[in-house]
Amino acid sequence: MTNYAIDIHNWGGLLIRLGSALLAGGAVGWERQKQRKSAGLRTHMLVSLGAALFVMVPIEVSGSIDSVSRTIQGVAAGVGFLGAGEILHRSRPNRNSQEVKGLTSAASIWVTAALGITAGAGLWELTVLGTLFTLLTLVGVKRLEQTSLISGREDSEE
Repeated sequence: MTNYAIDIHNWGGLLIRLGSALLAGGAVGWERQKQRKSAGLRTHMLVSLGAALFVMVPIEVSGSIDSVSRTIQGVAAGVGFLGAGEILHRSRPNRNSQEVKGLTSAASIWVTAALGITAGAGLWELTVLGTLFTLLTLVGVKRLEQTSLISGREDSEE
């Protein structure tokens, strides 16, 4: 079993955990900022940093896997409310249908919280891989969608 304990007097270790949370959130936030989304660089960095801080407290205070697990559950549920604020639902007047905007941004906020949790727990490899896969999904899959290979959109109905 891995020991996630934090030496609160080891400023270097704290800096690495919190810094990697900021970097992971910043990488995702930068991509969202470039896409001109309302939840951009600062929002994603703060979500990731906050999640790291939340998970680091029970690791330091109790070291109990139960308290860490409950904290992770709380962060995952709580950040969902932040993501929900990113989602807009509106009618499309020309198509007699509904349109939902912001789902990807909401999902990126949720993933950023998970990246913060992994960084706060000291899971460096998981933080790096999670960040890379998130960026691959946001950038690479977006390009695939734009080629209409997998989007399933019928843009010719205007």
